[in-house]
Amino acid sequence: MKIYTKTGDKGTTALFGGTRVPKYHLRIESYGTVDELNSYIGLIRDQQIDEVSKNALIKIQDELFTLGAMLATPPEKEVLKNGKERLNIPKINQESIDFLENEMDTMNETLPPMTHFILPGGHQTVSFCHIARCVCRRTERLAVALHEEEPVDTSILMYLNRLSDYLFVLARKLSLLLQAEEVKWIPTKL
Repeated sequence: MKIYTKTGDKGTTALFGGTRVPKYHLRIESYGTVDELNSYIGLIRDQQIDEVSKNALIKIQDELFTLGAMLATPPEKEVLKNGKERLNIPKINQESIDFLENEMDTMNETLPPMTHFILPGGHQTVSFCHIARCVCRRTERLAVALHEEEPVDTSILMYLNRLSDYLFVLARKLSLLLQAEEVKWIPTKL
């Protein structure tokens, strides 16, 4: 299988269903940023972290591939002429969102209460979590902007919102496990 197709050499790409759009199209930006997010999550997973977190991140990476495929399918192409769905895969749904919420609840049981905002950093692995969280927020903003133009499954928007929260809580958990200092943001007085 060749990786290069030469079909994008003139600045367009095909969505699922064959519709060609410019490579700067908001739909392409949305699922392209999901790909970037997935790469950062892979970077976190490659660190010396606990198996529970690694397994959760693998599940999240899998779901991000699904989410990207959902974003790559324009609404008018979701259903084939024979009535079947174009994407014959499990979709992001409430169960996906519940998984993130349950993981956060479990992590929070072992964390000290948060009394201040926390500055990113303290350990390289923790910083990777914060970078992924920021990329996730950007992904969410792009998906919301796309939703303003054409419908996006609202489970996608909810999932991205919860995922950024998950990445923040994961950063706190890893700070604790790695014995990294959480630097509180305390505004200085003028």
